[in-house]
Amino acid sequence: MRRVSWWVPVLVLVATVAQLAVAQWVPGIERFEGKAFGARLVAYPVLMLLAPAVWWLVDRRRAVRSAAPYGAFTLVMLPFLVDVTGNSLDLYDAVVWWDDLNHFANWLLLCAGLGLLLCRAVEPRWAVVALVTGLGAVLAIGWELGEWFTFIRHGTEAGTAYEDTLGDETLGTLGALVAGLLVAHTLARAGARGPARTDP
Repeated sequence: MRRVSWWVPVLVLVATVAQLAVAQWVPGIERFEGKAFGARLVAYPVLMLLAPAVWWLVDRRRAVRSAAPYGAFTLVMLPFLVDVTGNSLDLYDAVVWWDDLNHFANWLLLCAGLGLLLCRAVEPRWAVVALVTGLGAVLAIGWELGEWFTFIRHGTEAGTAYEDTLGDETLGTLGALVAGLLVAHTLARAGARGPARTDP
């Protein structure tokens, strides 16, 4: 991937946190009500910073330090920004297909970033596709469990939650599959050109 500067993931993080703060602390915005934005204000920044934190802890133990993969960090962080922005613009209620697109595209972005971080040494390349797809499926299940416990079980969507959950998990897994194919292709091309770069 083309080199990405450090400020890109920082900008994604700041834009996400700013919208979460508005959703939590500015009263009277109906589209934010009942969607657990207090929990998101804590969880989203922590989840967005988890990949950089783990990478830094691992990298500092290496004899030779590598350049930070800001591109991969950005891919991991973007789904949180997309989700919050979709709520800020009321796209979940105004656009029928927005939620479905979100689950596919956000899992593609998230799993592409994770794949670039985790799969550089994975061989053969088909194993990259399997690993990224499986990771995406597990994360999709975890996400749906989180939604259930934070706002669905006591909200107005409980009656349609089963069908929606199945659809969301399927779309998330399909997004992860596409991400796995893209990561495998990217790593194969990088391998053909020479030693893998350390800043995807």
